[in-house]
Amino acid sequence: MSLDRDLSGTVVAITGATAGIGRATARALVGEGARVVLLGRRQERLDELVAELGEESVATIAGDVADPAVNAAMVAAAQERFGRIDSLVANAGIGAYGGIMSMTDDEIRTMDATNFLGTVFSVRAVVPTFREQSGGDVVVVSSVAGLRGGPWEAVYAGTKFAQVGLAGSLDRELREHGIRVTTICPAAVSTEFAIGAGRNEGDEWLEHVLTPEDVADAIVTVLRQSRRLRTNQWVLRAMAEES
Repeated sequence: MSLDRDLSGTVVAITGATAGIGRATARALVGEGARVVLLGRRQERLDELVAELGEESVATIAGDVADPAVNAAMVAAAQERFGRIDSLVANAGIGAYGGIMSMTDDEIRTMDATNFLGTVFSVRAVVPTFREQSGGDVVVVSSVAGLRGGPWEAVYAGTKFAQVGLAGSLDRELREHGIRVTTICPAAVSTEFAIGAGRNEGDEWLEHVLTPEDVADAIVTVLRQSRRLRTNQWVLRAMAEES
């Protein structure tokens, strides 16, 4: 008999939900019978997901994940629409490839605010509810760049190292409250996120890396595992990619 959790009827908040991994995760979770609260910057894309996945399964919040008030609104939307919140997928992130001098000061501040502070504030928004109900899941979508930074991504890697450190500490802090914290660390993923300085749409290498659905499948697997278990960190690489 399977000891996996049935995700039907559970409520999952997903940040960075309008593209790539976030969008694939929303689709996968609704396919499992979960209801989702989607946070993203682009209202038109949120509306498209509602139309695709169904109003009965989706609530949306448009805004900046680095704003604590937006994260509070995400939790409130879950409770008002669905009466509860069981899990958070902290997925929002932006990246850029280039040397330490490649980005403007404002671009660096925005990346740091989105990747790190956005994670902090989304976790802070859900923890009081998770403590009150004696349990919940936090899944932080980081990167292998947060384990060993490569060339031409130093600032991005720094934000991902911060996420990994945050999640590891939170796992030890929150475990006594029944809250599991998992870090998913994918290598390169073929998404809009991957297109930037030094990366171009149509590049052949994009055909040989992870897909958003690969990462979404890992997130669903983590959430489905028995409450007796927890996965601290999961590194994902495509078979064709060198370690």
